[in-house]
Amino acid sequence: MNQSYHHHQHHHLHMFLTMSLRLTHSRITHTLIHIRTLCSSSSSPNETLTLTLTPTIKPSPDADRLSQILIHHHNPFHSMESSLQLNGITLSHFLVHQTLIRLKHTSKIAFSFFRWAQTHPNYTHTTSTYTLIIDILGKVKQFDTCWKLITEMDSKGINPSFTTFYVLIRRLVSAGLTKQAVRAFDDIGCFVDNVVNDDVDQEQMEQQVDDFCYLFDTLCKYGYPKVAAEMFNKWKGWRFKPDVKMYTVLINGWWKVKNGKMAERFFNEMVASGIEPNVVTYNVVLNGMCRRVSLHPEERFERTVERARKVFDEMAERGVQPDVTSYSILLHVYSRAHKPDGTLEILKTMKDRGIHPSLVSYTSVVKCLCSCGRVDNAYRLLDEMVQNGVTPSATTYNCFFKEYRGRKDVESAMRLFKQMKKESVLIPDTHTYNILLGMFIKLDRFDLVKEIWDDMKGSGSGPDLDSYTLLVHHLCDQQKWQEACGYFVEMIEKGILPQKATFETLYRGLIQADMLRTWRRLKKKLDDEFVSFSSEFENYHIKPYKR
Repeated sequence: MNQSYHHHQHHHLHMFLTMSLRLTHSRITHTLIHIRTLCSSSSSPNETLTLTLTPTIKPSPDADRLSQILIHHHNPFHSMESSLQLNGITLSHFLVHQTLIRLKHTSKIAFSFFRWAQTHPNYTHTTSTYTLIIDILGKVKQFDTCWKLITEMDSKGINPSFTTFYVLIRRLVSAGLTKQAVRAFDDIGCFVDNVVNDDVDQEQMEQQVDDFCYLFDTLCKYGYPKVAAEMFNKWKGWRFKPDVKMYTVLINGWWKVKNGKMAERFFNEMVASGIEPNVVTYNVVLNGMCRRVSLHPEERFERTVERARKVFDEMAERGVQPDVTSYSILLHVYSRAHKPDGTLEILKTMKDRGIHPSLVSYTSVVKCLCSCGRVDNAYRLLDEMVQNGVTPSATTYNCFFKEYRGRKDVESAMRLFKQMKKESVLIPDTHTYNILLGMFIKLDRFDLVKEIWDDMKGSGSGPDLDSYTLLVHHLCDQQKWQEACGYFVEMIEKGILPQKATFETLYRGLIQADMLRTWRRLKKKLDDEFVSFSSEFENYHIKPYKR
């Protein structure tokens, strides 16, 4: 019975791969890290219009040192200069940018540093610096302050850019403030030079379409395709001429909220208007059909693969050639269904046809192998990745850490973690640290919790909201109220907004422990901190940090 079942599965996969052999492949783009946009025909449906809006982290010992001084010694009750006056530093735009990036999880310290740097001799903030601090403050919903900074830029002759508004719009949408985001989009022309008008050339028209694409994509990314569709229907024809990129964004948005009927409706509208779908459009359709559906029991998996096969057939009929992303989506389906042999066979088929597997492709297979207990196979695949010039990401390594967490294998997890650090393969990301934190907390290994926590703080990767939430909730479970209060205050002082559940858990625990006086002292400390911080920047309309 079991042998017959596996033979059936192998035959099913073989038929799918044989069918797709009919499709030839033109140019395959092979990159180490995929930063894609819908403007490119190789876009990934999960990374639509992913733009590098703000400067990214780069090696900088000075920024490492400066950020650590600020995090460990800055007191939010006093002026920023008290932390820096004994440290003679020469500011540059690079140093300020890299320091702010390292302070992105500590918005109050970041903003204090930003204001302090503004008063430094021989230094002036640039548009990029303002954009970076607006992104940091927008993440904690200080939107009045963001607008004050934009008007400040305008008054100082530092022109806000499209990117400045892209960042603001993204943060507004992520906070659920879609109407304010649309208004911000309409306000771009009041602040940004070279906004297109009625007399536009082809290049300006493409820029205009990309701007609308960004707005729609951001709305869709955060689960508001209905708002995006309303704006699309309202503006099309007179503010822009729809193209395949725009329709693909909207189709992706509807699939993201599991509304396949609306996705199909926009797909049909696009085709009816004479716009041909491209490989990105079909990847979005494949992704929508496959990525979020349940694959259990087995019949659902087979039904999903059959639907994917029909999409590949339609692509062939239209002369659209699948790319590495198309196959990566299929790999993800087999990975989620815990079919390691199937993922390896698809990977081999890709390579046989000259398609270079991407980081995403390899990571899907590594994840499947790890989750199925085949860690040795996963390590061999990791070696193959490196040999083929594909650099594993923190997400790739996290697959191993999750498997070790499931096994409660502390030794293997720490050995891999130390190997990453020793070989400088890459800096563990915040998620890596949080996986290990959660694992060691559950196993009551507080020696390792402290080691990971200190390492995370030293690396500049965190701690973030999830890190503090894990720790504070566990301390509450252990009824270690003083320590829990200490980390809770530390969160607030750094400008990290605790979850509502964390407030309630701590409050309820202190009341039950007959520590009402401690809660009152804690609340007074937080209120005093806010008054102090707000008075220091009273012109910027800082609001209480709350959810």
